Amino acid sequence: MRLAKKMGNLGTETAFEVLARAKALEAEGRKVVHLEIGEPDFDTPANIIRAGVEAMQGGWTHYGPSAGLPELREAIAAEIGRTRGIKVGADEVVVVPGGKPIMFFLMLAVLEEGTEAVYPNPGFPIYESMIRYTGAKAVPVPLREENEFALDVEELAGLLNENTRLLILNSPSNPCGGVLSKGDLDRLAKVLEAYPDLWILSDEIYSRILYEGEHHSLASYPELRKRVVILDGFSKTYAMTGWRLGYGVMDPELAARIAQLQTNATSCTAAFTQRAGIEALTGPQDEVVKMVQEFQRRRDVIVDGLNALPGVSCKKPKGAFYVFPNVKELGKPSKELENLLLEKAGVASLTGTSFGAHGEGYLRFSYANSVENIEEALRRFRALIEADFAETVA
Repeated sequence: MRLAKKMGNLGTETAFEVLARAKALEAEGRKVVHLEIGEPDFDTPANIIRAGVEAMQGGWTHYGPSAGLPELREAIAAEIGRTRGIKVGADEVVVVPGGKPIMFFLMLAVLEEGTEAVYPNPGFPIYESMIRYTGAKAVPVPLREENEFALDVEELAGLLNENTRLLILNSPSNPCGGVLSKGDLDRLAKVLEAYPDLWILSDEIYSRILYEGEHHSLASYPELRKRVVILDGFSKTYAMTGWRLGYGVMDPELAARIAQLQTNATSCTAAFTQRAGIEALTGPQDEVVKMVQEFQRRRDVIVDGLNALPGVSCKKPKGAFYVFPNVKELGKPSKELENLLLEKAGVASLTGTSFGAHGEGYLRFSYANSVENIEEALRRFRALIEADFAETVA
């Protein structure tokens, strides 16, 4: 089969590959604890489901505007304005089926051969995949454990040059749970003033899943506002992964061009899911608060449990629902540990290298699972260490 050469630049999300292997083991009668998939294990709140059903029954099953339903764009503008402390118009909002299209469309719009994009590593794997697909150079900026997996602004500054067209930020981050502080953003804003042709993709999909402090966005800096694209959505906050509903907030001129890309790619986002999105933003937020509180409880259980294991250490994440434990003392490559955990212990996790080369020596566990299952996974991990790594960690 003859395909375009650039198809060879595409990566993938290995979480779905591990999930398939785990399901195959379950089909053989094995019990597997799933800590690999990054989606809330909660159901979509009932009021949102009801709004979606009523929308379908009410005829919201036809094409809509490529940029999104006006009512939802207005609700998003109000939400972003309230949470980021900035004035946002509906013409700055583009609604898309999930968060990834904003990454994809923005990179198609601003990147090409000869340009560069800086992205976090370890980081969401689609960043690097899509940068490479456009023909641009993917430049990783390491997120280091000794820096609480937050961005080192000085190190980043050394990677920027006149060819840099895009900087990707993710706070709170996947896979590390690191958060950019207000001080980090203050320093970063000063650095970025020297690069007027550089766009910033601020991936804030986990902004509501924060355990301490407040969420801060680079979009709140007036001198950068026109160049910052906020990526957010409904999948994580409202447990709506299957609804495929996300959005970008950006300069109106860019928004029109991103909507044009959407017209060419998907036409529009499903109207009934957008009606459900309006209810999500304007309806009760009690279920979101409960979910975040439960995630925090699970975080504390898994972090304490991992730090009690021989040869394992784990920083406490400040946001999202992932831990990124250091397993270097076990003396095996992360990919081998991922395989051992799944095949011998029945625990599905992800190698840190699924999120970039700087993830070697780490594993990622999603704690979007019950405390009971998390504790069972920790017991199984301990048994594996005691059986296979006793001499290594003695």
